[in-house]
Amino acid sequence: MKRRELIRLLGGVAAWPLAARAQQQMPIIGFLCSASPAPWAHFVAAFRAGLKETGYVDGRNVTIEFRWAEGVYDRLPAMAADLVRRKVAVLISTGGVPPIIAAKAATAIIPIVFTLGTDPVQLGIIDGLSRPGGNVTGAVLFTAMIHTKRLGLLRDTVPTATSIAALENPKNPNSAGVTNSIEDAARTVGGQVHFLHASNEHELDAAFAALARLRAGALLVASDPFFSAQRNHVVALAARHAVPAIYEERQFATVGGLMSYGANFGESYRQAGIYTGRILKGEKPSDLPVVQSTKFELVINLRTAKALGLEVPPGVSAQADDIIE
Repeated sequence: MKRRELIRLLGGVAAWPLAARAQQQMPIIGFLCSASPAPWAHFVAAFRAGLKETGYVDGRNVTIEFRWAEGVYDRLPAMAADLVRRKVAVLISTGGVPPIIAAKAATAIIPIVFTLGTDPVQLGIIDGLSRPGGNVTGAVLFTAMIHTKRLGLLRDTVPTATSIAALENPKNPNSAGVTNSIEDAARTVGGQVHFLHASNEHELDAAFAALARLRAGALLVASDPFFSAQRNHVVALAARHAVPAIYEERQFATVGGLMSYGANFGESYRQAGIYTGRILKGEKPSDLPVVQSTKFELVINLRTAKALGLEVPPGVSAQADDIIE
């Protein structure tokens, strides 16, 4: 072997351990979600965008390990424990209350960044919004507090509806809180609300069959990762039964739902990405106040309204942030 080739070979051998160590030292972000990858793609994109704002890019100087529960909440504790064993630098919890409960149970040391639609203080997840304490912070949407607005929009759009149905997932740990919130909203707006329950596809079909028997004039679909994962099926069922429905996420209206009213979820995921980057740079979760979303948007699908034989009142249309024609 020539001397020059030997030097090049030895140089490569010496460099390999350094490259391997550099790869091993790349921080890992654990992304724990109760939903499925496809419906959450736009949220993941927003998270990556926020992460990039702090200088981190997946595959370049950080690695994201995804764990998707596909709507089966019982999988979450094992998934959270697996990410902890992977020694992730930050654990992201998204898709409702179950992931953050699983993450908190799995570690009291690894920083946790959540996105939530309910009060994390009331749930005992953090000490306070301005001073979270411990190893947890994130972005909160307070979606459970806007059922009065949703019911009001339904009433204004479908004034002939003498009763309204509400679809919720009984397996969601926050189910009782959602029920109470909707009942409080119904008392404020006036009228009767019938509760329907579903936690799998078969139960969804059964719930809409019950909806037809109840002759409910409109439907409110509560926020839940399972419904988000099944949004195309839920919207198709609403169309099949010709029931006007209001949802939380604009993606429901985009795929044919009548209307949606809720917080800007994309912004909360972007903020979660920013917080993750800041933590990777050395900041502590306890020093990062929980971000509260203040942007809510109403999306109306006029094509669906026409198919249902509805004329959206000008007062409702005037409130819309986006109208699909």
